[in-house]
Amino acid sequence: MLKRVGGSPWLLVFIFFAVLFWRVASLQLLPDPRVERQSSRQYWSRVPVSTNRGFIYDIKGNALALSVPTSSFFLDPAFWNPSDASALKGILPESIVKTISSSLPGRFFWLVRKTDEVTAGKIRGLKLKGIYEINEKKRLYPNKSLLAHVLGFCNIDDKGLSGIELVWDKILFSPPGYKVLAKESSGRTIDISRYSHEERTAGPGSVTLTVDSRIQFIIEKRLEEGIREHKAKWGSIICLDPNSGAIVGMASWPSFDPNVRESLKNLKLIMNNSIGRTYEPGSTFKPVIMGIALERGAVRLNESFKCPYRIKVADGHISEASNRSYGSLSVSEILVKSSNTGMAQVGMRVKPFDMYYSVREWGFGKNPGVELNGVEDGLLSTPEQWRGVVPSNIAIGQGLAITPLHLASAIAAIANNGYLLRPFIVSQATDSSGQVIYRGERQVVREVLSPRTASWLRKVMVDVVKKGTGKQADLPFVSIAAKTGTGQVAEKGEYLKGKWVSSFGGFWPAENAQYVMLVVIGEPTRGKYYGGDVAAPVFRSIVEDIYQTGLLVKAAADW
Repeated sequence: MLKRVGGSPWLLVFIFFAVLFWRVASLQLLPDPRVERQSSRQYWSRVPVSTNRGFIYDIKGNALALSVPTSSFFLDPAFWNPSDASALKGILPESIVKTISSSLPGRFFWLVRKTDEVTAGKIRGLKLKGIYEINEKKRLYPNKSLLAHVLGFCNIDDKGLSGIELVWDKILFSPPGYKVLAKESSGRTIDISRYSHEERTAGPGSVTLTVDSRIQFIIEKRLEEGIREHKAKWGSIICLDPNSGAIVGMASWPSFDPNVRESLKNLKLIMNNSIGRTYEPGSTFKPVIMGIALERGAVRLNESFKCPYRIKVADGHISEASNRSYGSLSVSEILVKSSNTGMAQVGMRVKPFDMYYSVREWGFGKNPGVELNGVEDGLLSTPEQWRGVVPSNIAIGQGLAITPLHLASAIAAIANNGYLLRPFIVSQATDSSGQVIYRGERQVVREVLSPRTASWLRKVMVDVVKKGTGKQADLPFVSIAAKTGTGQVAEKGEYLKGKWVSSFGGFWPAENAQYVMLVVIGEPTRGKYYGGDVAAPVFRSIVEDIYQTGLLVKAAADW
């Protein structure tokens, strides 16, 4: 029989269980430092990465924007030695190198996203501990600056920010995928995404444009040549099908390469002058005014007007650009010789309210409806403000502001027998299953000319090229109908001395037009500045190139 030693045995039992509870608690709440160090080297992370974005094609099926595999690199601060940052100098931006030269919190830090293969190779070659690579998708524009203003660009996560990329982002964008990364105790990263049971999202759709890349290349090349020859500040060329409204080419200068992200910060480069810049058209607007006057019965075809060098109109004057008097001119000769005093008298024949609403019916002062962002409506003052010399200024293409697309659409109405059509640049858009959800097609906005008046204007515009101000666009193998224009540049309500916008708009073949084109050269500073001297030669060169490449005859099925 056991004897009690020195008192009650319950004290020993209590001490035993107290020690036991303390040990269990310490193991649970205060893990072994060795275990803690081991677990810190093992983790998993869910990293969002870019996936495929929908393709953009031209009318012939050539890819204009696509997604390609690329490499991104991130840093794990738990494995990173800040002293290694100096090895990345000259490879990564200085700001990144400076940041990673100090201790970083957390377990993830982007070093560079979607880098080029040369940079990726340099980073891989360093084999620095704590730097890891992820495969992503990168937006690529294989033709570089070709059609850049129309295509637009995306941000680093492939969300559209401009142009087709922005307007059709819902079709083209594919939600980011996720890389599920696990880290072994050795530091090796394992991609376990293939074991993820997350629901896969449907792929993106695609957009096909009405643009023909071959024509686009020609007009961009010739536009840049014209800009550089005359040291101009900006330029635009629009080429469209007058029978459908489909845009087959749209160029803007200065241009940019959407693959080079640094250039996207320059607003002057990324602005699309064809739809986003307004200017006073000058004499290229005269066929529109003449058409309105004829349709309203304010002018007869057999009339003549005395056209002196200068006439006084209310509180102002209208002068001939040629600095000479033309004497008596017929209605057709007023357009052929581009007489300002003659057109001023024609414009005054139409009541201001009637002229205003007719100009609006031609689409000026309104959004033309093309499927792009950044489209300007233009500036057209209300008829209450058409006092004094204003109606005469409007008649010669001054005192209002339009975009090149507005005027190109108006010229198309003359070419197609009087129908103002909505311009469009998207042939079709398809969803992820290939189903067509949008199709661009001919849409009549309004009949602005009778066939008789349209036919008469076409014949007169042929004479402009044959024996008028547009002779430098004349070609022996095709009939061209066009009109020259030289508009003054206004700023803060006053015209700037020595600043002009030279333009030339027309169509060919004149009898059965397949193409309408407008060439605008903004503020030439070297040599001549008249539209017939600056823009007409560019127009002629483009027509020659299109003929030489056999692009004149095109199938209606393209649209």
